[in-house]
Formats: sequence, C-alpha cells, structure tokens
Amino acid sequence: MIACLLIPGFELKAALRTRPRLATYPAALAPEAGEEPLLGPVTAAAEAAGVKPGMRLGEALATCPSLVLVERDPATVEREWEEVLRRLEDVGFAVDPVEHGAVVFETRGVERLYGGVQPALERALAAVGSAWDPRIGAAGRRFTALAAASVARPGQILIVAEKDEQAFLEPLPLTLLPLAADRYAELEGLGVRRLGELAQLPGGAVAERLGVEGRKAWRLAHGGRKAKVRGRKPVSELAEVLAFPEAVANELTLRRALSSLLERLLARPERAGRPFRKLALAARLVDGGSWRRAITLRDATAEPARLRAALGPRLQELPAPVLELRLEVVELAGHMGQQLALVEPAGEEAVGRLREGLRQVRASTGSGSVCTVVEVAPWSRIPEARALVVPRDD
Repeated sequence: MIACLLIPGFELKAALRTRPRLATYPAALAPEAGEEPLLGPVTAAAEAAGVKPGMRLGEALATCPSLVLVERDPATVEREWEEVLRRLEDVGFAVDPVEHGAVVFETRGVERLYGGVQPALERALAAVGSAWDPRIGAAGRRFTALAAASVARPGQILIVAEKDEQAFLEPLPLTLLPLAADRYAELEGLGVRRLGELAQLPGGAVAERLGVEGRKAWRLAHGGRKAKVRGRKPVSELAEVLAFPEAVANELTLRRALSSLLERLLARPERAGRPFRKLALAARLVDGGSWRRAITLRDATAEPARLRAALGPRLQELPAPVLELRLEVVELAGHMGQQLALVEPAGEEAVGRLREGLRQVRASTGSGSVCTVVEVAPWSRIPEARALVVPRDD
C-alpha cells in the first residue's frame, strides 16, 4: 500500500521553531522578495481572523491589522525537512519526497515487521512527532493517498481500500489537482467543481479542451496510474560551516570564506575522491533569517577553480550581512573521474555518458524530470491520446 505523510504549512512551522510563541498569534509566512505579494501558510489564529494562504498582503493586513509576518528561513526548512525524512528512513521506510511537507512511501516492506498496515503507519507518525501535526493517507494509488492525507485531521491515519477509491475521490475539490489557476476557473465556468464531475466527462473531450494538462488531471480524477514508489538515494552528510565574529557583507571576505570551505570539503576523507555533482550554499543572516541556494554543476567536478566559478556569483544574491556561511554537498558523483578520449565516443561509452547526463538533469530538477514517450493508442484521432509521457527508470 502507498502512503503519503503530509505536514501542511511546513515552511511556516519550520520558521517558527526558533520562535514558538508566534505559533499562537495571527502569523503568516511573508511573500518571497521580488515576487507577487502573496502570503504563504498561516497559523490557526490567523485563519480564524479571516486570513488565508495566497491572500494579497494588503488585503490580509486590512483583514487582520495585528498579523505578524514571518520571514522565510529556507536553510532551517531544508534542515528540518531532512530530519523528518531521516526519521522515517530510520524506522524502515524508503521515502520519495514530493515537496517540503509531503512525502510518499510504501508500507509493503515493513508490514510484517510492525504487524500490519495500521501499526506501520502509526510508527511513521510516532517517528515524525506530534509537534509537526502530521497526518497520513494510504491507498493503492499515489494520488489517492495524497488526497486522503489532504482531508485527514492532524494525527489521523486515513486508509482508503482499493474498491472504495473512486467513491472516495468523487466529492473532493478540484484544487487537489496540479492545475494552473486559470484552468480551475475554466472548469468551474463549465460547472465542474469536484473530481467526480471531471471523471464523468469523456477523456478525449477533456484533452481536446485543456490539452496535456487536462488529460493528466482527468487520469488523476480516476485515481491515477499504479506505480511503485522509488525511495530516494542516500544523501551526503558532508558539510562545512564558518561562523564570523560579526556580520560580514564584504564580497571579497565572503569569497575568501567560500574558498576556505571548499578546501575543507575537498580534504574530507568521506568524499573518497568522488567529484561534486550538486552543492548547496547557505547562510545565517544578521536579521535572524536565512538564505540558501542549490547549485547543480554541468559536469561533476572537484577542481577548486571551477567550483569557485560556479559558487562565487551566488554570493551576490545575499539579501543581508552574514553571520554564518555553510557549504553542503547535496550529491556526489558515482565515479572518481572521467577519461577523455581522442576520438568520438560510441557504443557503451556513449550510452554511459548519456546516462551520466540524465543523472545530472535529475539532480537539478528532480527524479520525475526525465521522461520518455510511450505509445498507447496510435490510432486515436486525438493527438494527446496517442501516447503517454512517463518517467524513465534508467
């Protein structure tokens, strides 16, 4: 059975870990700097005052003048989320993170260990801890499990039997589907507001009206396709931190600090000579917030000059003076080096380089970003129905 553990408003809860008093106040996650002024997750007190996630900042302050805006803390969010994932892995689950606050895993491998599906899911809730208000949904399909977790109460485990999946999905709102806002409005204009109403429409008509996005939504309204959950690869634990005695904003000083962190990382014996594929640069800011940027290298490398050239320009994006600079290894390459050839690669060597390129893309954009086209109905007159785009496994 596939399970989904959900922690709504995870980014806000993580940012409030160092300020727990604000959790009882009307508070909301501040908008991203330089982007549209829309609120992030809100506390229960803010929701009771009429403030909702996604509300415009001016409207929210007019609705609740005492609203407290919580600065985003991406470094803390990443650290706390990694801790949640490792707790689940420690009790035996192979996890596949969807986003911060949502993770999918299968129970089949641990059901005998814990005595069934329900005890296994209870063990997962206990591992995460009640402080996060997690909830779990479980079903035979991934999307149904996510939908079940979305309607479950904090601390609740909602299991949907395979024979009841369609009936369970029918009354749920369309907002569970990964659609753009204008698509929701378009469907509501046609009188379609529930998953069951969308599922009753002909799939070809939905694909013709909404394209590939609509075809995918129609399949999800039927529960989506069955697929195994592939656990993530073990993450690297290599990281180096440099704390400053006072706040630093000088770029030259920061670049020298970055060079020092790189030298320390390259000297770590745990690296075993393998080059870096993906790194993350994080900082603790003087105003109490944090900053974090992940960098995927075009070619895995351990050359200091190339690493400095890739990471150095990111320091210009720092929004405030820095109290602490941290360099993390997100992913190491599987090989220890690459032998250059005098002639054009072919055969197995070309295939190997192609696979390495695919691994680079996955490291940068996620596990489901590399897909292949599979023909399912080449005779159909509707282009969107002739083939499906599915993630590649190799």
